[in-house]
Amino acid sequence: MTTTIATKKKILLVDDEAAIVHSLRYNLEKNGYAVSTAGDGRTAVKLAQSERPDLVVLDIMLPLLDGIEACKEIRKTSSVPIIMLTAKDQEFDKVLALELGADDYVTKPFSIREFRSRVRALLRRARAPRHEPGDHADQMISADGLVIDLSRRAVELEGRSVQLTYVEFELLSTLASHPGRIYSRRMLLETLWGSADFRDPRTIDVHIRHLREKLEGEPRNPEFILTVRSVGYRFRER
Repeated sequence: MTTTIATKKKILLVDDEAAIVHSLRYNLEKNGYAVSTAGDGRTAVKLAQSERPDLVVLDIMLPLLDGIEACKEIRKTSSVPIIMLTAKDQEFDKVLALELGADDYVTKPFSIREFRSRVRALLRRARAPRHEPGDHADQMISADGLVIDLSRRAVELEGRSVQLTYVEFELLSTLASHPGRIYSRRMLLETLWGSADFRDPRTIDVHIRHLREKLEGEPRNPEFILTVRSVGYRFRER
């Protein structure tokens, strides 16, 4: 009889406050994760490249290289899910972090329950099977020069590769898989993370804006991802 041993998910935890690192590391390891830590942005970038974690938790205020710059550097070579830790008065930083490629953020002070919820949601989405095996054509979505390969998690526009973050791809594939269907911001939060709890609906707006900047010839006059005023968003009908 062969016994399969599940590999622990690896989380890179980056914060320069020892008390926060100790508390979060203890709770993550207690919940079965393997945790490595860093206290500055430069070390975080190096560890993200060398250890290839399944998730990065990154504080914005870091020495040597701040969290936003570290996020930008990590995104040059990796689409690993990233959660940013921000302070309540850092509204601009929250938006900027999402624009530069973070997938989610948690505002300090936060409860361990909220933090665990964010971590579980991103890791669950990252490992969940998205499509049943079958005809490869069933896993391709095409619309006027935009090609989404669901099995390879790859996107091309007019023949050129488009680099999307983990959440950007999930958001695009959700909308494009149901052209014409209207999704409210809450529906998208629940689809992407399994719950809308603890999450600001404006997070969706930031990711949509970023997607449009990457995919639309005129982001202010989109052809693919359309706004349904006072409701949410939909993908154009093919």
